Amino acid sequence: MISYVTRFSFFQTFIFLGVLGALFFCGNTLVSGQEVHQDLEETVYAEVLSIIKEEVRLVPGTDVETVVQIVRARALDGSLKGDIIEFENDYIQLEEGQHFYLNHLKFIDGGEMYRVRDVDRSRGLYTLGLFFVMAVLVFGGMQGVRSLLSLALSFVMIVFILFPLLLAGYSPILVSVVIGSLILCCAVMGTHGVSTRSYAACLGATVSVVITGVVAFWGIDLLHLSGFFSDETVYLNLNTGGLLDFKGLLLGGVIIGVLGVLDDIAVTQVAVVAELKNSLPHITNRELYTKALRVGKEHVSALVNTIVLAYAGVSLPLALLFSESEYSLSQILNNEIFATEIMRSIAGSIGLIATVPITTALAVWWAHSFGFEKSEHEHVHHHH
Repeated sequence: MISYVTRFSFFQTFIFLGVLGALFFCGNTLVSGQEVHQDLEETVYAEVLSIIKEEVRLVPGTDVETVVQIVRARALDGSLKGDIIEFENDYIQLEEGQHFYLNHLKFIDGGEMYRVRDVDRSRGLYTLGLFFVMAVLVFGGMQGVRSLLSLALSFVMIVFILFPLLLAGYSPILVSVVIGSLILCCAVMGTHGVSTRSYAACLGATVSVVITGVVAFWGIDLLHLSGFFSDETVYLNLNTGGLLDFKGLLLGGVIIGVLGVLDDIAVTQVAVVAELKNSLPHITNRELYTKALRVGKEHVSALVNTIVLAYAGVSLPLALLFSESEYSLSQILNNEIFATEIMRSIAGSIGLIATVPITTALAVWWAHSFGFEKSEHEHVHHHH
């Protein structure tokens, strides 16, 4: 089952971008209006020595209870390295021996304050990452190794090519389509090898990337989306002096987010055509296209659910928050945050649907014109 490995790429890319964006923007968070006389001196890595006191208090002005701790900690780096610090914490509950990040704030009058920024999750991330790598290697063998290398290359291209070009002010639409197509081709050939099947899959997937970009561009214009659908986009706009095209960034995000499933469906359709052609060498092109398309319809129905549910899951907490408000359903859906996610889902799904007939047609033409090597071994998803 070839794409159980490659299907991970969509979720990995999605999760990777979300985590990277959170780290980037948290590092530039503005202090709240109640603390306008504070400046962030530095962020310190620290270890909890003990929890001196812990009690439950009401959040001022509400009936909501929160746990407040008096924490004794040791700074492990920065200008406070080695210092023992005691402070009040009402943000994330800490435990003795836990490592965390601490904001060191200094008042205009010279006073100081300490506030928990976040816990250290590096060990947990390493553990999950190692578990994932082992699962891919055990299940995929050498193909799993190639898949991981392709994934690493995709990350490198996103971080060191796509991000710098976007921040430099280049067209997000053009950059995302070009880099997205390159990522797809590298993923396909890196995972499945350089072959006639990979060439056909890359061609079909690239056409689908362009179609997805066109649909997303039309959707953004149709819905009058600004690209400013979250606090992070506002902070990024401030940090870059308003030089970025956020509509283009939104479009680029749609393209990058759908690359994994486009890879999946393109490779699968080419594999179906190749196996049918090699098994039935005298089959006509029309019959070959019809039979392969029938398999693709089964496959795409499952993947459309995958992409829609993935986007819906990201906005689930916000959806629950709105559901508790007095807004009507039409008002909630009209909000740019939800309209953006709906547009993402629709544009991605249309691109995915288009991949099936386009890639199948290209694969049939390729099989007729050039043929596929019988020595290649590809596996196809089976949906019951």
